[in-house]
Amino acid sequence: MRLFLAVTPDEAQAASRFKRTLAHVAYRIGPGSTLLRQNLLLQTRGGLLSVSDREAPPIGDPEALCGAVLRECGRRNYSGVVLDFEERPKSDRLAFARRLGQVLAASQRTLYLPESYEEAAQNAVVLICTAMSGGNFTERLREAAAQRGGAGRLGLDVQRLRMDFRLPARSGQGEPLSQEALDRLMERESPAVFFSQDLCARYFTYCRNGEAHFVLFDDAGTLTQKVKVGSSLGFSAAFFMWPEVRDIAGDLFR
Repeated sequence: MRLFLAVTPDEAQAASRFKRTLAHVAYRIGPGSTLLRQNLLLQTRGGLLSVSDREAPPIGDPEALCGAVLRECGRRNYSGVVLDFEERPKSDRLAFARRLGQVLAASQRTLYLPESYEEAAQNAVVLICTAMSGGNFTERLREAAAQRGGAGRLGLDVQRLRMDFRLPARSGQGEPLSQEALDRLMERESPAVFFSQDLCARYFTYCRNGEAHFVLFDDAGTLTQKVKVGSSLGFSAAFFMWPEVRDIAGDLFR
């Protein structure tokens, strides 16, 4: 399994010392189906191109945008592209993703995309999110592999879970916690922390104002275990966002 660190240009130097392949979060879709780029160091070479659709206009010319992406891959020797697409899949995004997968495959490069874009994934690696608040993590990955005829075209989107649930949490949704908020909460409550084998995450409970709370979170140990599970099942890649793991990178990437 290949491990990737997604970094912005100003974070690349700090992240590079951990000797993992970098996905350069420096690209977005601009007007007229153009590819816009943040300031990258001239010597930036290798790794992956990561492109965002945040606040992007419609992609009217997928072929032109694919051409721009492929030229940038050639200039910087990128081995593939990550679609960091957050919006609900739309026809123009799907058409672009589908064509980009074909173009990259022809140049022996790999496309990585979110699970929500799976229908465009004939020539791509689908990324499965690791943050789960219910069910069984290992079974989730096994089912994903079984549905796709194997895990070779699957990767992990390693998201660091930190969530506070008010019980009973019927919706399955909790309040996201920053690491600072989690640290303050643990310092105040001094809870007994347990490991959930099913969720592959740590948890504890506490009470406040007569309400019971259930806190679920990841640390270096749980993220490492999730990657091991994916690797054992044949998943081909795992992606980490540098800001999410900066404080635990030394333990994650020894």
